[in-house]
Amino acid sequence: MIDHLELKTRQLDAALAFYAIVLEPLGYALKTDGASKGFGDGKSLDFFVGEGEPTRAIHFAFAASNRATVDRVYRRAGEAGLTLDRAPALAPHIHPNYYAGYLRDPDGHLIEFVTHRAE
Repeated sequence: MIDHLELKTRQLDAALAFYAIVLEPLGYALKTDGASKGFGDGKSLDFFVGEGEPTRAIHFAFAASNRATVDRVYRRAGEAGLTLDRAPALAPHIHPNYYAGYLRDPDGHLIEFVTHRAE
């Protein structure tokens, strides 16, 4: 549903390091190095980070293919000393197979990794 998303940050190096760690399990890597740094998966280029004033109330979710991938993102973030928010868990109040874990990026944005697949 989303073609691309761009976030602004005051901490570009920290944000790039954060997203490189947590997006790798989803198959994403830094692909462009212009004014905005673009992450893609080889098929699409749809997530960008650039220097600027961050907006506070941003929450977004990256789709994961399964629960093991959500767990892997959260584990890698913890091992890297990134800010963990909520451990991966089912959220049956959303729907029976909604499985998500939450992190905070260097600017405090709530970043969700979610799958809707039954295991």
